[in-house]
Amino acid sequence: MRQHLANLTLDVRQALGQLVHHRMRTALTLLGMVFGVGAVIAMLAVSEGGKRQALEMIEGMGLNNLIVEARDLDREALNEVRKHSAGLSIRDAESLTRTLPFVTGWAGSLRFRTWSLFSREGSSRSTVFAVSPDYFELSSLDAGMGRVFQADENRTFAQVAVLGSAAARDLFPNGGAVGNQVKVNHLWLQIVGVLRDRQLAENQFQGREVGGESSHIYLPLETGLARLKREPLASELDELKLRLDGSIDPAQGAPAVEQLLERRHGGQNDFEVIVPARLMEQHRKTQRIFAIVMSAVAGISLLVGGIGIMNIMLASVMERKSEIGLLRAVGAKETDIIRQFLVEASVIALIGAAFGVLLGVLLAYVIAAFAGWAVAWSIWVILVAVLVCVSIAVGFGVYPAISAARLDPVLALQSD
Repeated sequence: MRQHLANLTLDVRQALGQLVHHRMRTALTLLGMVFGVGAVIAMLAVSEGGKRQALEMIEGMGLNNLIVEARDLDREALNEVRKHSAGLSIRDAESLTRTLPFVTGWAGSLRFRTWSLFSREGSSRSTVFAVSPDYFELSSLDAGMGRVFQADENRTFAQVAVLGSAAARDLFPNGGAVGNQVKVNHLWLQIVGVLRDRQLAENQFQGREVGGESSHIYLPLETGLARLKREPLASELDELKLRLDGSIDPAQGAPAVEQLLERRHGGQNDFEVIVPARLMEQHRKTQRIFAIVMSAVAGISLLVGGIGIMNIMLASVMERKSEIGLLRAVGAKETDIIRQFLVEASVIALIGAAFGVLLGVLLAYVIAAFAGWAVAWSIWVILVAVLVCVSIAVGFGVYPAISAARLDPVLALQSD
């Protein structure tokens, strides 16, 4: 074992000596590996970052939920639709939970137009929503300070509110929002909690608005319906989130929800069923195409680097014929010559991979800065990139190594 380690150490030293002796040629050979590994690492980091960011964004919609949205219709179309349908309502939600066994819960929300929104310390242009108590759970929202309101507060028309973090900063710049009051139009509300900020990088996912909770203000749904003025002909709910029990795929449950609501709405096309899981799959397909394209570019760079390594090693074999002949003459085996040249190829690859890792990290953050994409790192990403780089280098180094080992010792010694 010690002898093998000693031989390997000697081979590495000889390889480094050869690389240092031909600095310019070595540097040009390294470029292919550097760019290839850099492209692989940047691509995987951006891809992993996009995946994690998508999961965070879809979390608010609920990957296993179904979402029903009231369609935004112009005045003329809305007048016609309202002759047959009252729009999305709480009764729709109750009917869905009673009729469809896989729907185990619901949460509704309604957006209100505000003309006055202030506290004793500041004002805000935040959006006001009336929501049912389960809305926070189905939207993966929790309180960073205080609490969210309860079901009994919704039933008793309690005048309470939960603020998003940005809304809390606008209305209470000195802090201490919980326990104070905020006035929405003509209605004073007691603040019981402030939401934890999820800090999403984007507010759009596959064309759908997500996030934005930090600039929202929430009050109980029944309180909003009873004490705030709604737009004429507006439906009772703007959005309805349905919790599924997991026994059915959301994409398979969506048609049943659509059929039931169509019957209840008199066949009017005044709602839309959204399947977050389907949006996630569309995003994954887009990410997959991006990964394939970037992998192809990185693979070409690595292949070019591998060809460069083969080229430099073939040139090295030609230059070192006498050295190889001398080694064979003093008892070196073919396997010793092959090992020496493969170690040299591996050393080139490892140096190129090291610089490639640095380039990949830099490139990933440059892409993130200019494109607004997220990046995420995993030790496996770096290990895979380095392993692929070394494998390609060794693969392209096999032929020159075998060529060197098969040289006739006598002819090799006479080459000079």
